[in-house]
Amino acid sequence: MRPKLLVIELWGLGDLAIASPFIRAAQLHYEVTILAKAVAGEIAPALWPGANVREWTAPWTAFKGKYRLWNWPWKELQELRAWSKRENFSAVVSARHDPRDHVLMRFLGVRRRVGVPRLGSGSLLTDTPPAPARLSHRAEWWTAVGRPLGIVPTASSGSSPFPPGMKRGRILIHSGAAQPVRVWPLERYAGVARELARMGYDVRVVCDPGQEGFWFSQTGIVVVKPAGIGGFLSELEEAMAFVGNDSGPGHLAAAAGVPTFTIFGNQLPEWFLPVHPLAGHIPGGACPHKPCFDACRFAEAHCLTGISSDVVLSGIGDFLRRLGASPAKTGQSVG
Repeated sequence: MRPKLLVIELWGLGDLAIASPFIRAAQLHYEVTILAKAVAGEIAPALWPGANVREWTAPWTAFKGKYRLWNWPWKELQELRAWSKRENFSAVVSARHDPRDHVLMRFLGVRRRVGVPRLGSGSLLTDTPPAPARLSHRAEWWTAVGRPLGIVPTASSGSSPFPPGMKRGRILIHSGAAQPVRVWPLERYAGVARELARMGYDVRVVCDPGQEGFWFSQTGIVVVKPAGIGGFLSELEEAMAFVGNDSGPGHLAAAAGVPTFTIFGNQLPEWFLPVHPLAGHIPGGACPHKPCFDACRFAEAHCLTGISSDVVLSGIGDFLRRLGASPAKTGQSVG
């Protein structure tokens, strides 16, 4: 019987997708349970078949009001501790150098606790591997915490559940993001979608609910409304490339094996480029406050809105040439 490992990733869809190579590698040695938000249960069958998911939303992951302690789910926390003791995990791991995660790991009562300490939180942990370099990608933090457990994420452990292929010329554009400061202007997305369609590509647009009015008012653009995460994964199966903002759907696309092109603004590609060997991107404009983690000091996120359609189209053209992609309708190459 394999030992049990609890993996903690309490934040968003993109963070879970970045953890995928680690989780798949861990499944070779452990019975894995992921403690995460509800979205983990939706993506688990596609990305981590056989892994268990315990759904829980940590109060400190709220964008606002995270330290209103009187509103915290104290009863849920006690239930979580009781559940952890029943499961009798051999180890618990978090790749965030976040003392809040480390307090939680100690609270859950798991004997072996692996993490990168910060602000004195090493006393809460049993295994404290060295932190990666400052500009290391988020995936490198999972590699670091995997070493004490004998877990080595590799390209094969992060391999796609979808078979690769260039049999279609479909490009899936996702224009949304969890925070408005990460959304490139919709009018420019529409221009890019039309130009790619003019070149002969089969373009599909997926958007956030608040963007539907804009997209449905656009003529000549195909907008699809997937039914939840499962529907979005089905759309990805038909795509040869994904274009979008620095947001969770791009990371999910990369984890599913689809090459991604990301328009960055206030975050650093060095940290958060989707994990795919063919991933492309446009970096956000210069700003003395980057990375600002969505707390933009200006009325407008100029690092993102300052990126022109011509720059993005040029970048996408280079990206598609690296893929060896050609339009599905005409077979012409991107010029």
